[in-house]
Amino acid sequence: MNNNHSTSNSTSTRSSQRNNGGITQAGIRRSRIGRRALWLLFGLYVVVFIIYLYAPLIVTGVLAFNNRDIPSFPWKGLTLDWFYNPNYGKVEVEDETEAAGQIGIGRAGGRVGVFNDQDLLGSIKNSFYVAIAVTALSLVVGTTTALLFERNRFKGDTLLYFAMLAPLVIPGVILGVSILAFGNSIVGPLRAIFGRETVKPIVSLLRPGLFIVVLGQFAWIATMATLIISARLRRFPMVQEDAAMDLGASRFKAITSITIPFLRPALISAGVVSFLLSFENFGTTLFLIGSDPTLPILFFSRLRFEITPQINAVSVVLILGTILLGMAALGLEQLRSSGRG
Repeated sequence: MNNNHSTSNSTSTRSSQRNNGGITQAGIRRSRIGRRALWLLFGLYVVVFIIYLYAPLIVTGVLAFNNRDIPSFPWKGLTLDWFYNPNYGKVEVEDETEAAGQIGIGRAGGRVGVFNDQDLLGSIKNSFYVAIAVTALSLVVGTTTALLFERNRFKGDTLLYFAMLAPLVIPGVILGVSILAFGNSIVGPLRAIFGRETVKPIVSLLRPGLFIVVLGQFAWIATMATLIISARLRRFPMVQEDAAMDLGASRFKAITSITIPFLRPALISAGVVSFLLSFENFGTTLFLIGSDPTLPILFFSRLRFEITPQINAVSVVLILGTILLGMAALGLEQLRSSGRG
């Protein structure tokens, strides 16, 4: 009787183990299938994201070389007219039958390439000058501001820090309008106090133009530079500066010979970011620009009337310029690292 009971218990135990084993194996298989499905969805998401990010750039680049007068498909052949047209100003119709009713055929002489358009080149020059000025100011002010907040604690420092961050959350349109209104509001009092002729040079700077564009962009781009430089400065070991001063160096000498070289990667990064943000800025610049437009403002004014592949060609030039700028910054950092090693 006991033997039979023991046998039945062992049999039920083995059955339970087999069932548990089967359930465990099934759970493992389901878990593996679930993980594979998640990885498949993740891979699909990455592919879709890359296509969404780069497909417009690729299409823009392709259409810059399309032999048509409008930036669209179908493909009509390869041309460099939208970059530089040696026949600019000459209208030649090689095949009137083929040209009739087909946009982009037989009008090559009328195409204005990027390097044929003096107004466009002038706007690029203006954007370049503004970006250089904003970058230089942002690096100087960003470095000194980072040193102020990272090295010192004083009454009201938190309030001042948030005041520094405020331009980042103010829309560019509001910032541009505010600076323009402020400039106009102080013209009258300046003339009343110092005289019209005395303040004429100052008033000319406060009117819409490249100078006030620089000030408007600098108001918020300097904050970006400060944040980038501050992130690097937090990792700087102060004992190095202290050691330099113990050896007889002044505070200024210690900063310029030890701290600034340590900040060089952040300064390069902040410089590249500041330059690109300034070069492509539209919202703030729109309300502060005068008779000399920057590239985004010129684009905006032209897009209201016509769209040609010249815009695609300019985009290709800017994309290549951005890539070269990034590669130059990376190369400088690698040269510095190899030289230090």
